[in-house]
Amino acid sequence: MNVVAGLQGWTSPRSMLWPSAARAVVAMTATALLLVNCCLADEPPAAAQADPMLVDGDRIVLLGEGFVEREGQFGLIEAALTAGHPQATLAFRNLGWNGDTVWAESRGVFDSPAEGYRRMLELVGDLQPTVVFVAYGRNESYAGPEGVAAFREQLTRLCADLTRPAPAAANDDQAPPPARLVLVTPVPFLPAATCPDADRRNELLAAYAAVIRDVATSTDSGLIDLFSTFPRANDGGRLSLDGIQLTEAGYREAAAIMLAATGGSLTSDDLGRLEPIRELVAAKNELFFHRWRPANETYLFLFRRHEQGNNAVEIPQFDPLVAAAEGRIRAAVEALP
Repeated sequence: MNVVAGLQGWTSPRSMLWPSAARAVVAMTATALLLVNCCLADEPPAAAQADPMLVDGDRIVLLGEGFVEREGQFGLIEAALTAGHPQATLAFRNLGWNGDTVWAESRGVFDSPAEGYRRMLELVGDLQPTVVFVAYGRNESYAGPEGVAAFREQLTRLCADLTRPAPAAANDDQAPPPARLVLVTPVPFLPAATCPDADRRNELLAAYAAVIRDVATSTDSGLIDLFSTFPRANDGGRLSLDGIQLTEAGYREAAAIMLAATGGSLTSDDLGRLEPIRELVAAKNELFFHRWRPANETYLFLFRRHEQGNNAVEIPQFDPLVAAAEGRIRAAVEALP
């Protein structure tokens, strides 16, 4: 069954609304909660959430730096969250940007970070998410102890901006409720030939992870604490070749932690059957990447748009392709035995 009705209501070449999705309940048996190895037993686990992190019909934006962007290519976390919440119809949009920070320093492109930050908020708003996963802190940690206060201030501002109420549409009586936030602490640095000082780097990163936990509490946001729960034994590069970016096995570990934190469940047999869904997720994410980050963006939308800006009308042609890809993902989840 194709549960995606298509993208509608576009207001500009760069604004993106989500497809409407049927609220069908998918029958699937999940008999065992995925076990997650915690390598830091002396640190407390994330606090239990009073309300479920993910519910039926959620439109989820994944926002963050390289960890999030590379997840878009692997698709493992999204596949696990989709298949591990079979009673919920979930839709994901990945807005990760390698090297980014809470100031959107990578997103300015040829403009200032402030302009990149503005465009990022505009894009998130256009997507109208019900949930935003916010995954920052690793790049900021290179500033050391001196950067902690500034990181706290900007992360708090980002949370406020992401949950600022949107105005009601002209034909709507009420504005949609603000998005719920889930803050994600960074994966720790792992020992590798190119990261021999992983322990020292993690000492610095710990302060930034603590800020994320504090801000999650102060903003009443959800929390997924990868820093405390992700394994730190790299086993010769199994989880990360360079100690920073995760391998496929590393993303599987992260997916297991995030699935458990959101209350999802998969059996070990289900995990082994995720590959077809993962491939579909990665294909959908590639289409969406070209939708929001086209290779010729400078000519289409930025300072050289006077040369080829007329071609920007072609970018929304990705919308039905993304919608169809999302339908294939849902059909694959429904087909799981």
